[in-house]
Amino acid sequence: MKKFLIVGLGNIGSEYDETRHNIGFKILDAYAKEHDLTFESAKLGSICTQKIKGRAITFLKPSTYMNLSGKAVRYWMEKEKIDIQNILIITDDLNLPFGTIRLKGKGSDGGHNGLKDIQNQLQTTNYPRFRFGISAEYSKGQQIDYVLGTWSQEEQDKMKERLQKSIEIIPSFVLSGLNITMNSFNGK
Repeated sequence: MKKFLIVGLGNIGSEYDETRHNIGFKILDAYAKEHDLTFESAKLGSICTQKIKGRAITFLKPSTYMNLSGKAVRYWMEKEKIDIQNILIITDDLNLPFGTIRLKGKGSDGGHNGLKDIQNQLQTTNYPRFRFGISAEYSKGQQIDYVLGTWSQEEQDKMKERLQKSIEIIPSFVLSGLNITMNSFNGK
């Protein structure tokens, strides 16, 4: 059976729930709700599993905090014996307008500490990632406050539709692969 690891990046704790930095958790929570899945505490994170057409998926929300996400990713990849091309890291991206979807098979960390730690732990930048745009509408020197800030009313108004589009990416990635998923969703 082909195995997949879908990782939503974020920070644990209720104070982070509605922050821009936690969009990875938010997307996995929306997917779990739609498919009646329940996350349970496990080593280095919360996980749930699903089977789709002969494929086994492990969903992971690391409990290591954003900047140490790589430890949880590496642990679950090794534990479940999942190939690196079958992982998908879901994260926020300041360099994309709000709600913009960008999937890539490799790339730099772009200054994102969660991706930087994953790169360090896996010793490669060649792993699939799904970046959700949070825009860069902040004043100079206010980046940390912005990413750890809550969504604006305008963003909240658009969030339901953006989350719906985002959760469609997961079965596409698992069943059709990265290239078809990129062609279908990038820029949408």
